[in-house]
Amino acid sequence: MEAKKLRILKDILGSHYRSSDEYLFYCPYCDHHKRKFSVNIEKNVYKCWVCDTRGANVQRVVRRFGSYKQRQEWSRLEATVDYSLLETLFDIPKEIKQTVELPKEFLSLGNHDTPATGFLARKYLKERGLTKKDIIWWKAGYCSSGDYENRIIIPSFDEDGDVNYFIARSYVGDFPKYKNPPTGRDIVFNDLFVDWTSDVVLVEGTFDAIKVGHNAIPLLGSTMREESKLFQKIVRNDTPVYIALDPDAEKKSLEIIKKLLTYDVELYKIEVYPHADVGEMTKEQFIERKKRAKRMSFDEYMISKTNTIR
Repeated sequence: MEAKKLRILKDILGSHYRSSDEYLFYCPYCDHHKRKFSVNIEKNVYKCWVCDTRGANVQRVVRRFGSYKQRQEWSRLEATVDYSLLETLFDIPKEIKQTVELPKEFLSLGNHDTPATGFLARKYLKERGLTKKDIIWWKAGYCSSGDYENRIIIPSFDEDGDVNYFIARSYVGDFPKYKNPPTGRDIVFNDLFVDWTSDVVLVEGTFDAIKVGHNAIPLLGSTMREESKLFQKIVRNDTPVYIALDPDAEKKSLEIIKKLLTYDVELYKIEVYPHADVGEMTKEQFIERKKRAKRMSFDEYMISKTNTIR
C-alpha cells in the first residue's frame, strides 16, 4: 500500500528522495526551491521544514492538491469517505446577500482626531486590554447618540468587503449589554480577513476574538449548525480548527467538536478554565493555552463527554 500511496504523492508533488522513513518533496504550500516537504506515509504525518506547514493526515494534502481521480484512489486505499463529495455536499439554494448599514452616528476610534465624546469608549476598550492596533484592525468605533448611543460598534465584513453585521456593546452599563442589528446571524464574522489556509480559532464573542488575534472567528453564541456558512467554509477549505468556548458551554462545545470530527476536520480544544472566557485572559496567556491545546479525536471526544456527566 505504501508504494501505491507514494506513486500518488509523486504524481501530485513531483520528484522526491528518501531519507530514512521519510520522503522529501517540494512543498506545495510555500514552493520552496529545495525539497523540504517531509512525508512519513507509515505514520501518516507531513511537515515542511521551511514554512512549518504540518498535519497528522497525509490525505489532507491529497484532497487539497490532487485531482478528482487521485483523491478517489487515495480514499479507496484508506477505505474512507470520498471527500470529493464535499464539493456538492452543501449544495443549497443561493441566498440573497446580506448587507447592513452601520449606524449613521458611527465614529471610528482608529482616527487621531476622534472627538471628546469618544473618551469613555476608548477608556472602556483600554480597560479590556485592547491596543490601538486592535482597534484599527477590527475597525472599532462608537456612537454617542442615536439608537446605539454609548455603545462600542465592531463591524463584520463579508468576503466582498461589504458590512454584513455588527455588534453594539454598551460601555456605560446600559441594558441590554448588547444591542445588535435586527438581521440574521448566519455569517462568517469578518470573512474578508480570514485566512482559510491557516488554522482558525472559534470563540463565542467578538471581544474573545479580539484577544485571540487576526484569525479568530466569533460564533456570536455557543452553537454552530452544520448548515451554517461558517461550518461549510471550514469543511470546504479543510481548515484546522482550535475551539475555545467558555467553560459553562462545555456540552455545546463538545457538540461542535463531534460535528467537525464527523467531517474529518483537524481539531484542537483549548482549555479556558478557570477563566470565564477568553476575553478574561491576557494575549500571552492565550498563546500559552493554544500551545498546550489538546488534539481531538473521537476517543478524546468520548472521554471529555464522559467527564461532563460525572
